[in-house]
Amino acid sequence: MEIAIVIAVAFGASMLTFFSGFGLGTMLTPVFVLFFPPEIAVAATAIVHIANNLFKLALIGKHAIKKIVLGFGLPAIVGAFGGAYFLGWLSNLDQELHVFGLSTTLLNLCIGGLILLFALVELIPGIRKMGLAPSGLIAGGVISGFFGGLSGHQGALRSAFLIKFPLTKEQFVASGIVIACLIDTMRIGTYAFTFNFDSIIAQSGLMIMATLAAFAGAILGKRLMKKITIDAIQWIVGGLMAIIGLLLALGLI
Repeated sequence: MEIAIVIAVAFGASMLTFFSGFGLGTMLTPVFVLFFPPEIAVAATAIVHIANNLFKLALIGKHAIKKIVLGFGLPAIVGAFGGAYFLGWLSNLDQELHVFGLSTTLLNLCIGGLILLFALVELIPGIRKMGLAPSGLIAGGVISGFFGGLSGHQGALRSAFLIKFPLTKEQFVASGIVIACLIDTMRIGTYAFTFNFDSIIAQSGLMIMATLAAFAGAILGKRLMKKITIDAIQWIVGGLMAIIGLLLALGLI
């Protein structure tokens, strides 16, 4: 049953993340916790995440905007190293909090709250249509990369920044994919020096099935993208951010 859940989540999340730029890591990590310790679950998810992004890169990567990729991606690499290193330090800590009668952690509460904040900004009329100054790329890259390295929650924050730039839907999706690959490469390299990957190797069959399911979701997502407008993508980004931020803050994912 657990394996079927992994396959279903990897497929569905990959399809959604093709439009929004996030979702696979956020949804798959809680499922991988069924098989691995939390910090290893983050690393396992990162492996599926980068494999899926490399696959999507082959599908649509040619539309990426170099200026956006470099301006956002290079600071994101620095942030990813810091976040991944911090995860190693935090892996022995588990500070539990209670919010509205539900158990969560300080880390989930902080990340979920931040995602919720960006979601509200994205969904409020007027603010939603505002552009972002080029200097926002640097700050956005560092923030997205740091939380990507720390918990895998890079995509929602990355999309919140990139959606503010005048990009076509293909440019938005492709640029986000390239940046995600840069962050994933840095954080996986850092995890490899911090954690023992023996348990991931022992579950190689599960990893392969999750990756193939994610590939299938990406193929379907690419086909559906022809019917999606950039305005629709903005609403998808804002709506999913609000849902994921709330569930994460309450400890439900």
